[in-house]
Amino acid sequence: MLLWPKMLSQFEKKVADLIIPSPFIHPAESVLLAVSAGADSVAMMFAMRRLKHSGKIGTRLVVGHVNHNLRPGACDNDQQFVVRLGKKMGFKVVTRSVDVRSFAAQSKLSIETAARKLRIGALTDIAKETGCKSIATAHHKDDNAETIIHRLLRGTGFRGLAGIWPDKSFADEVTFVRPLLCVTRAEIIEYCRTNNLHWRQDHTNLDISYTRNYIRHSLLPHLQNDSSGSLVEQLAQLSRKSISLQKRVRQKVQKVWPVVLSDSHPDNITLNGKIFLDQSQIIQAELVRRTLTALGIGQRDFKTLHYRNIFELAKAPNGKRLELPGGLIAEAEYEKIIFHRPQKPKKSPPPPEISPKALEIPGWSQYEGCTIEANILDAGECEIAVFKAAKDKNIEWFDYDKITGEVVVRRRKSGDKFWPLGGAGEKKIGKFLTAQKITRSLRQRLLIIADSEKIIWLAALRTSEITKVTDKTQRILQLRFSA
Repeated sequence: MLLWPKMLSQFEKKVADLIIPSPFIHPAESVLLAVSAGADSVAMMFAMRRLKHSGKIGTRLVVGHVNHNLRPGACDNDQQFVVRLGKKMGFKVVTRSVDVRSFAAQSKLSIETAARKLRIGALTDIAKETGCKSIATAHHKDDNAETIIHRLLRGTGFRGLAGIWPDKSFADEVTFVRPLLCVTRAEIIEYCRTNNLHWRQDHTNLDISYTRNYIRHSLLPHLQNDSSGSLVEQLAQLSRKSISLQKRVRQKVQKVWPVVLSDSHPDNITLNGKIFLDQSQIIQAELVRRTLTALGIGQRDFKTLHYRNIFELAKAPNGKRLELPGGLIAEAEYEKIIFHRPQKPKKSPPPPEISPKALEIPGWSQYEGCTIEANILDAGECEIAVFKAAKDKNIEWFDYDKITGEVVVRRRKSGDKFWPLGGAGEKKIGKFLTAQKITRSLRQRLLIIADSEKIIWLAALRTSEITKVTDKTQRILQLRFSA
């Protein structure tokens, strides 16, 4: 029989003090309670029901259960237990079944990692199906301590010391929240016994061949024996301080990111090396992490050593290159750090080179996704000083009478030469680009405008001295690029 005391217990007050002032459980939104059948999630379900029953929260609550199918028969019994208990408490209960072993084998993941990925995905689906903006899981202080120790064993920085956050977004529009992060496992067991709550035991939680179980049953108790005071409480305090630090770091990175970001494309991101080096290492690490996220690169395999190598790369001479986890490549180029996402292997041969295309003058021409607009202007009606003051890099003027034959747009070729505006004479384009510190990614996208004898414009970079407009120019060729 379930007990419903009139007054909130100390346990329930702790939970209320954590979630009510916080922004992650909004009274007008629904919350999905992730219930496994263990003591932790049963206590969470009962406590959240009590808070709603007492009027402390007005949030609509739904119960979700994921059957991992790892223990024949037992997992099905867990599911039936959650369904019965949830309905007894008056909750809507939604379940999902996943095949962890098959997914782990196909994805070459550990059982723990595969179960976690499938559980997050299944709970997210249930939340969206039931209109829940948040998913509450029953992580508590002991879980947090185990997480921090696990990360220390693997190698971690300040960010890892934050442990389990009270709220964290794993998927679009859904946030995972942890109402029990303020209580210990011992308090949870006592709460269940006091309220005559029953739960099911998962005997695999005793198997110390799993890393977390080893930390829980062997390492953490051993460390506690040599600790003054509660190690779980000390690690919880470290977690809170680290979270506070991480929040300040994020605020700083939010301001720095638009300044340090030099160029961004789906497959590569360029950071300004000088601005990057001006930041403290904790900010540098967060900038790198934001870059990895933008490129869709997983961070699980990135260790402290990889971050240190990237920090050193920012100081390295032009041409230094790093191979990083996930196939990511980082390069130093002219005070820039360029991150290249790994390219998927092509199943078909590369397409043939695109031939030069003659421009319609006057008129519009298309080339590799760009539009080139060409017009002939009367120099007597144009003011070059006004034009130079107002123009951007995608529009230029040329002396039309100094152009020979048709004008074409094309890609750069080996051995190309031109006379850059303001230069002493003709030089190879490769040397010009090197002197101008043009990155490899921009070189690969460079388009050239040429007549039948010479190059007149490295588009958006530099025009030719030979075809510049002077006070003797009679006709002006105006070219404008647009994506």
